[in-house]
Amino acid sequence: MAAPLLVLKDIRLGFGGAPILDGAELFVGARERICLVGRNGSGKSTLLKIAAGVLEADGGERTVQQGVSVQYLPQEPDLRAYSTTLAYVEEAFGEHDDSYRGRYLLERLGLTGAEDPRTISGGEARRAALARVMATEPDILLLDEPTNHLDLPAIEWLETELSGLRSTIVMVSHDRRFLSNLSRATVWLDRGQARRLDRGFGEFEAWRDTVLEQEELERHKVDRKIAREEDWVRYGVSGRRKRNQKRLGDLHTLRQERREYRGALGMADMVATTTGATPKLVVEAVKISKSYGDRAIVKDFTFRMMRGDRIGIIGPNGAGKTTLLRLLTGDLAPDEGTVKLGVNLDIVTIDQKRESLDTRLSVKETLTGTTGDQVQAAGVSRHVIGYLKDFLFTPEQANTPVSVLSGGERGRLMLARALARPSNFLVLDEPTNDLDLETLDLLQEMLTNYDGPVLLVSHDRDFLDRVATAVITFEDDGKWTVYAGGYSDMVAQRGEGVTARANEARALEPRKEKAPQAAAPSASKQKLSFKQKHALETLPARIAKLRKDIAAAQRKMDDPAFYSRDPKGFATTSAALEAAASELATAEEEWLELEILREEISAQ
Repeated sequence: MAAPLLVLKDIRLGFGGAPILDGAELFVGARERICLVGRNGSGKSTLLKIAAGVLEADGGERTVQQGVSVQYLPQEPDLRAYSTTLAYVEEAFGEHDDSYRGRYLLERLGLTGAEDPRTISGGEARRAALARVMATEPDILLLDEPTNHLDLPAIEWLETELSGLRSTIVMVSHDRRFLSNLSRATVWLDRGQARRLDRGFGEFEAWRDTVLEQEELERHKVDRKIAREEDWVRYGVSGRRKRNQKRLGDLHTLRQERREYRGALGMADMVATTTGATPKLVVEAVKISKSYGDRAIVKDFTFRMMRGDRIGIIGPNGAGKTTLLRLLTGDLAPDEGTVKLGVNLDIVTIDQKRESLDTRLSVKETLTGTTGDQVQAAGVSRHVIGYLKDFLFTPEQANTPVSVLSGGERGRLMLARALARPSNFLVLDEPTNDLDLETLDLLQEMLTNYDGPVLLVSHDRDFLDRVATAVITFEDDGKWTVYAGGYSDMVAQRGEGVTARANEARALEPRKEKAPQAAAPSASKQKLSFKQKHALETLPARIAKLRKDIAAAQRKMDDPAFYSRDPKGFATTSAALEAAASELATAEEEWLELEILREEISAQ
């Protein structure tokens, strides 16, 4: 058997309290496809950082075979030291690496390479970092949440691209379908230890349950043995004789092991607080249309949602999924057509960016307001500490500011607050972001058992298959179609998965060399209109100004004393920030469409 390319042995790391890693091991061989799985906080990203050499463990050994190249994708890459995204990607190149590959990957991930790293979004930075680590085709690729900020067409393209690489891949992801399609071995981080299954993620959950059942059986046997030995000490005369001190010592050892035993982490307990019965007809949209400028977001769409429906909305980034969600819930008026909502609807919404969480408040204050220690949930008044435990928060975290919570913890807090509110209609915009696999299981079960209807936006194919009774899918040019069943059912009916928008689809297709063609007569060439030329020239300055305005507004919002000092100014700045972000997204999409059109005309 060939020697491993990378070995982590007896890795130990802690930041106070129970250690995050306590003797964890990882052996990475050539051409392997390994997924790291475990609860939020189990140490997946930490172990990946140690494997990459960017974090030093408290103890243990890291060995990398000589000459082996390693590339690591962090969750929050820092590009500020580079002039452009292309410069950031090319900085990783060696003498014999092909710079064309960097441009190719940036293009496939929706970037041009000319972006200024100081002004791009977190999602764009992640995509640039993904292009960087893939471009050199290293011996080992360490990927921490590679699908974050990618839409469905890009995720499926990434799966294909990674499948064709010769690199060994070690990945962390909450996307079940992505892990099932790519992994060939699974390493489970649990209570500081790493357990390996030499099979892909698709077989992991059944194996994990068997391991936990066996562990519980062994623990039960130890408890029974301790009980027998305690009876012997209590009632057996011989137990006090000197020659039986060893047996007494063994009992003390068993007791110590039981005290130190770290049981499996609990499961979140999600129960939604429901109000009265939902009306039979929940939403009726008749020939609704919505456009921004010349671009149609929704065109002539008719749809009915009934009690008990769980409807998923799917499509590429920029298709208008959140706009359609807002139209169907009455939060946004259509340009044409009508939307009728059922009577007595109590709607609870979870937004995709956790923006409605006030980061200045503590976890406790987020659930109770700013006073008291009781939470009304499922019609019962409960102490906030007990309610937090249902969502896997420790008592110590009750007074923790929201600002220091991880993405997964913020997701659980949003769910805890939303599910405590009385509702008979749940509206969820990317509810699965940053949630671990076990919490996703509980969310799926809760939604399946929820009495009211559910309308959700998600890029998680497995989650949609498990939850949705129907999906609304983006086709193109403002057209949306309803398909019965989940994502896989939609693919079977449609004949293909979600495709990129028309002006982005080429970026996700393999490059093809075109046969030389005779030049068309100049009279037949398409030309940019005066309005299009003017927009192409002025949009970059407008985009730069919007980004500057957003940065200035964000700096004001980051001031912890802003709200208490000027509540009205805080509300005005918050509204301006949201409007500028929306305007920026529209301007960037318009510029991209015009730039692609200009290139097509130039190539004629």
